[in-house]
Amino acid sequence: MTAYQILSRLQADEPDIAPPTVYRTLSALTDQGRAHRLESIKAFVPCRCSHQDSVPVLAICDDCGAVDEHDGSAILPELTNLTDRNDFRAARHIVEIRGQCGRCAA
Repeated sequence: MTAYQILSRLQADEPDIAPPTVYRTLSALTDQGRAHRLESIKAFVPCRCSHQDSVPVLAICDDCGAVDEHDGSAILPELTNLTDRNDFRAARHIVEIRGQCGRCAA
């Protein structure tokens, strides 16, 4: 959901809630690792895995919008090797894969 979709749902019960409240809450949830921001579509999903030493791999269906979260710990060493070549220090990793889910592809 986008921040404004979340806001719209919340305002049904709490009409005084403003966009900054939603953005601050989403920022806190992403900082705590409890939500992911889908950079490519500017939306948010709850985190369903522990990513202590991992990389979230998010498969996003372009047709229905479903998001599947996968543990990308197997690719973390390779990502680190890529960035270490240029002395780049990554603050976070998120891999987004766009396409069709099994249901939409069928």
